[in-house]
Amino acid sequence: MTIYRWEPRRDIQQAAGKLRRLFDDFESGWQNGLHIELGTFSPRVDISETKEAVHIYAELPGMKSDDVKITLSEGTLTIRGDKKRPPSSSEEAFHRIERTHGEFVRQFSLPDNLNEDSTQASFEDGILHITIPKREPNKPREREVKIGAQ
Repeated sequence: MTIYRWEPRRDIQQAAGKLRRLFDDFESGWQNGLHIELGTFSPRVDISETKEAVHIYAELPGMKSDDVKITLSEGTLTIRGDKKRPPSSSEEAFHRIERTHGEFVRQFSLPDNLNEDSTQASFEDGILHITIPKREPNKPREREVKIGAQ
């Protein structure tokens, strides 16, 4: 029988590292906007920004544009859909199933400076691309206020 030396300091440091990563993941989720994932399939999403627009790319392999619905409501972008399991024959016996299927919902909080009415989307080669243009910033107005006589 092998005897191992117990090193409580190392165990505590490992536990603290796991807790730190857990809280970092939680905090970064709130800083990057609300995102909710439901279902067994959850598309991976990239969000980028240019001077003109915000771009959202979602991987939806094996899906068609008819399988996806995009909505915008009160500053929240919602992508929902259903990735259907391909039909299989009764003669086919699987040894491993790794691909996921099912309904999904992804939601993202949007910044206030976007023109949601001009949102466009395209779907090509399993990639959904959503473009939301930015609005022109409001320019400060200066008005002269007349002083009335009393």
